[in-house]
Amino acid sequence: MLIPCLACESRFGPDEYFNACSDYNRGLDLVSWTCPHCGNRDDLRVLPGELGFGYPCRGRFDVHDRVRVPGLRRQRGELRLDISLERSSWRVHTRLRQPA
Repeated sequence: MLIPCLACESRFGPDEYFNACSDYNRGLDLVSWTCPHCGNRDDLRVLPGELGFGYPCRGRFDVHDRVRVPGLRRQRGELRLDISLERSSWRVHTRLRQPA
């Protein structure tokens, strides 16, 4: 299973793809991802069996494109999102933000 970057169309194995996730926004249920090839940054939603790409709009996230990833699972934690696929798993932590 290879997962594409929607900007440059490079394809990555699950380990390389999910290791490039850098931040989990629990409020909007989003993961930040940076393409290891082109550096493009995307916000995405990890859904059962697919990844949802879109844009924040009026305080919520609207999914416009979906990429099927059969067997993809997720579990929300207090300050993290646990992603699993087959026997592998990845943990994306929430980056703590300082109050202004």
